[in-house]
Amino acid sequence: MFINGEWREMTDTFAVYNPATGEEIGRVGNGRSSQANEAIQAAHTALASWSQTTAYQRSEVLYRAYQLMLERKKALAELMTREQGKPLKASTFEVQYGADFLLWFAEETKRIYGETIPSARADQRFIVAHQPVGVVGAITPWNYPISMITRKVAPALAAGCTIVLKPAEATPLCAIAIFEILEEAGVPAGVANLVTALDPAPIGHAFCTNPLVKKITFTGSTAVGKKLAQDAAPQLKRMSLELGGHAPFIVFDDADPVHAAKGASLVKFLNTGQACISPNRIFVHRAIMEPFLKTFSQRVSRMVAGNGMNAEVAIGPLVNEAAIEKVDEQVRDAVALGATLHNGGIRLTEGALVDGYFYAPTLLSGVTPAMRIYREETFGPVAAIIPFDDEDDILALANDTHYGLAAYVYTQNLSKAVRTFEGLNFGIIGINDINPTSAAAPFGGMKESGLGREGAREGIMEYLETKLGGFVV
Repeated sequence: MFINGEWREMTDTFAVYNPATGEEIGRVGNGRSSQANEAIQAAHTALASWSQTTAYQRSEVLYRAYQLMLERKKALAELMTREQGKPLKASTFEVQYGADFLLWFAEETKRIYGETIPSARADQRFIVAHQPVGVVGAITPWNYPISMITRKVAPALAAGCTIVLKPAEATPLCAIAIFEILEEAGVPAGVANLVTALDPAPIGHAFCTNPLVKKITFTGSTAVGKKLAQDAAPQLKRMSLELGGHAPFIVFDDADPVHAAKGASLVKFLNTGQACISPNRIFVHRAIMEPFLKTFSQRVSRMVAGNGMNAEVAIGPLVNEAAIEKVDEQVRDAVALGATLHNGGIRLTEGALVDGYFYAPTLLSGVTPAMRIYREETFGPVAAIIPFDDEDDILALANDTHYGLAAYVYTQNLSKAVRTFEGLNFGIIGINDINPTSAAAPFGGMKESGLGREGAREGIMEYLETKLGGFVV
């Protein structure tokens, strides 16, 4: 753990495993609420000086961290693949994406502008300024174990806040590597703290109940996000929540079915389907269903599952046994209720895959609302294809979920694209685009997919309070 600028060795530790091989790859300290509260106190003490640094001083530190991440891109990517399982190419892309947040907020800290507001009184002036919220408690997920850290740490530090981070118990080694970079970049003692734990509940509870924590930022499941919001409510803490998704992918009849199938397959199996923006319900107009399915199935059949360190691998392991069971239950339920299985549908255990959590890339068609996969977030390598006929009904079908994170639309008709963009109740919408994300763009959802936005100029505002000054002159 990294608390108040010191690396702490713990006698109580837990093991970290490679999900592709089952091999133990490290051990880390098993923190408790006592360590969380110690880190919170350190962050509170450091806040007085860090919040008074200039934007240019904070920018310099973040830019140095950005440079160090790029210098260590290869090593960080290899560590991520061993610890999380995603193919090395995807890990390398994530390291770059994570570094982009450090660069963006190194610049954005210099753009925390105030304003003056005209008054109706001649002797009065209004001035608006922004100041850091205070100590931040951050909780990050295992599926993007580096970029989700920088997406929270960078804007917090840029705003002048201090932070305590609890990484996912499955991927603490990536977090340690990033905090080594922050230390080397010159982040002062107590400004950024790391508490690892096998059981996240006591750490989350400390974030919610310790009055020194003024804001919580969390990426993870909707259920846990609701629990954190409930526990933090008595103190009215600021919350940023990036939660689950159940993304629709709409392919209209005027779209190129081959092009659309290629795009859908790429984003569906991104990170082995373990992404909150991964499309779960792929709505395809019946008129182009046949060529769409043919292309999609051909692409799935060529996907190789295995250890992400191998260059030919496109499908890595799932995170654990429970994830395998959930995915398999959804597939078996869909087939039992009439869905057609085109590819996959089985756990992979042959040869080198025997000790990992591998599930074959799977394609289902004829999916209906009666099936679990139609309603539940999958978080695995299963594509569910749903036919539709009436363009007027598709918005209602796509919006029929309590989630509202990402959605995708393929059409060659500009008017249809605009109408669909405006009618979909989702925070992020890709129009003929399967990667509508960037450090410079706001990321976040509607409904039960979360609160607030990360990235962009909105991202730093989540860590700032607005202060009004009224002056009689």
